[in-house]
Amino acid sequence: MKIIKQIGIIFTVCWLSILVEKALPFSFPASVIGMILLFLCLLTGILKIEHIQEKADFLLENMAFFFVPAGVSIINYFDVLKDTWVQLVIICVLSTVITFAVTAWSVKLAIRLMERGGNNE
Repeated sequence: MKIIKQIGIIFTVCWLSILVEKALPFSFPASVIGMILLFLCLLTGILKIEHIQEKADFLLENMAFFFVPAGVSIINYFDVLKDTWVQLVIICVLSTVITFAVTAWSVKLAIRLMERGGNNE
């Protein structure tokens, strides 16, 4: 029963994000709205991490599975992409390097902030 409740909570947040997306006068992805809504619910205490922990862990562990349809779709548009494959590869490599750098910087900043917080006690 706990798993069904967790799935229900996650689907409710997704459904609400779709409603918000349709109500907005501009285009904004429902998935991002859903993440923001979930973050706000966790931040304000409306939801506790225990309410979604197991199902969120399952989804994160199986995240690669959700990219299979996107990969198959790319094959369908190969004729369109074949003329720009060099630019796509460059963009992918650069964005990966930038993501790694920003992540490393964020972790270093978080560690420094945690050490500062520990020294004040």
